[in-house]
Amino acid sequence: MEPLKIATVQFETRDNDKMYNLSVIRDMCRKASVEGADVVAFHECSVCGYTFAKDLSYEELLAIAEPVPTGESTQTLIAIAKEFNITLLAGFFERDGDRIYKAQVCVDGQGLKAKYRKLHPFINPHILPGDQYVLFDIKGWKCGILICYDNNIIENVRATTLLGADIIFMPHVTMCTPSPRPGAGLINPALWENRENNPTTLRQEFDGLKGRAWLMKWLPARAYDNAIYVVFSNPIGHDYNEIKNGCSMILDPFGDILAECRKLGDDFVIATAIPEKLKLAGGYRYRNARRPELYADIIGQPHESCQKVAWLTGTTNE
Repeated sequence: MEPLKIATVQFETRDNDKMYNLSVIRDMCRKASVEGADVVAFHECSVCGYTFAKDLSYEELLAIAEPVPTGESTQTLIAIAKEFNITLLAGFFERDGDRIYKAQVCVDGQGLKAKYRKLHPFINPHILPGDQYVLFDIKGWKCGILICYDNNIIENVRATTLLGADIIFMPHVTMCTPSPRPGAGLINPALWENRENNPTTLRQEFDGLKGRAWLMKWLPARAYDNAIYVVFSNPIGHDYNEIKNGCSMILDPFGDILAECRKLGDDFVIATAIPEKLKLAGGYRYRNARRPELYADIIGQPHESCQKVAWLTGTTNE
């Protein structure tokens, strides 16, 4: 494998405005390609917006969902990837007959490379869960996708790694949400609107326990424990009635942050993945030291699912 230059993006998505969001995606891909990016990754539902979907009926949600790969959004993403000679990952609601899924697609100029359906959707009860992991190739690198809440269940990350993933793309819409977690909560929208005059207070909120400090409790561990590259993408600014804090970042197999978006606005960063780190990192040795005969049956035991859903609990994606 050759080194791979990956860009991760944060931007302020407009609710149910695919034309605008796709225009931003195109502009970010253009800028990242100029800086040499091979791959450009965007957040969950970056094409259509996310949290507004919690108030949609089945008919309303079905109307904005699209088939893959024949839908207009997938075809537009393929055209963008071809224009700038990149691989591109972005997400939206997928329509498959009368069924609705949360999808993240990976495309290049030749067409659809991979489609992943979120395993643990909850923003709207009409969205069905996916039922499989995906593995695909980008220039010799084995890649997987896990969307937002999927990454909170550590078995999903380990399973994708054991299938062979070197890189896991983790598109999110997260942080700055209601939660029983100490220090959690919403960001006052007035702070976002006043960010040019008072960036310090907003940054304190974004970087504290409402946002980045919570993310740092677990995200580096996913990379470190599994010896994988992690590409985290997250929106910034308004997401329906919430404010998101961005901080899209790329972590290496040691769990170290290689690059992170820090602007209080639309931004992207680029980092280079090198294959040598995959086997040098401690997680590679830990995986090979596993003794599954001790716990395979324990991990596989059935249990009563107690996943909380946003429209019942008032919490979102933690």
